[in-house]
Amino acid sequence: MIEPAGIIRPARRPAGWRAPGPAPAGPQGRPELAPADGEDLCFLSGDWRLFQYQRGHRWSLDDLVTAWIAVAQVGAPGDRAVRALDLGCGLGSVLLMVAWALPGADVTGVEVQPDRAALGRRSIAYDGVADRCRIIDGDLRALADHPLRQAIGGPGFELITGTPPYFPRGTGTESPTPQINPCRFELHGGVEDYLAAAAGLLAPGGRLVICTAALERERVRAAAAHHQLTVLDHWDVVPREDKPVLVMVDVLTPRAGEPSPPAEHRLIVRERGGAWTPGFRAVRAAMGLPPTSPAGG
Repeated sequence: MIEPAGIIRPARRPAGWRAPGPAPAGPQGRPELAPADGEDLCFLSGDWRLFQYQRGHRWSLDDLVTAWIAVAQVGAPGDRAVRALDLGCGLGSVLLMVAWALPGADVTGVEVQPDRAALGRRSIAYDGVADRCRIIDGDLRALADHPLRQAIGGPGFELITGTPPYFPRGTGTESPTPQINPCRFELHGGVEDYLAAAAGLLAPGGRLVICTAALERERVRAAAAHHQLTVLDHWDVVPREDKPVLVMVDVLTPRAGEPSPPAEHRLIVRERGGAWTPGFRAVRAAMGLPPTSPAGG
């Protein structure tokens, strides 16, 4: 038996709830598939898990909503083969949620931070999907270069996702923690770089799902126009009924003809009293998370 140095998070689930979807492969007797000191192994979708730092950037609401909207772009997939790419995949949370929801998907991630890519690869192994998921070391801004483009398999992705950092450099106080700073500030590119990378890799009719800060809508529109992408859907994500928009998610596709205004959507996470809204409960249920808290809220 492997004694982990880190934390294996226990399940916190309402009575009677059973995790849907495929079971993970688990640790398989491999020492590297137990959390090391300073790490934890937390739940993701269903019974799948994710390695992350105890003190550092952790998977969050942004990742969940991005993956949910991305999966919806595929329609009723069954086991249909889908070629997907996650730009700046970090720990691999969006990558793995997409793979969990789309059992026929082949998913590639690109990540510039080697330690985060390594954590993501361990999660892929723990969840048992190394045959159809992988993380490539590299800077998404270099995806036009032949070696990196060849490594990811070139263009033709039906689905591309990305959750860029929210803050340009110089707009706030940067964290000295290396596991946090690149996830908040644009050390390795901003939304324009994500759209530039995706534009040359989308299949005809493919979808790009990008999550950005609420203040960045004009940046998304300008970059979309520059790279001949059309915004099909725009989502405002509101943390609570009485709060302003926190983040937004846009769905884009290669431009074909004159674009129409995007369809506007709004997802409110919590009611004024703090309870999850029916809409957010539906998101959680669709992505393999309990739709109610252990206390039933």
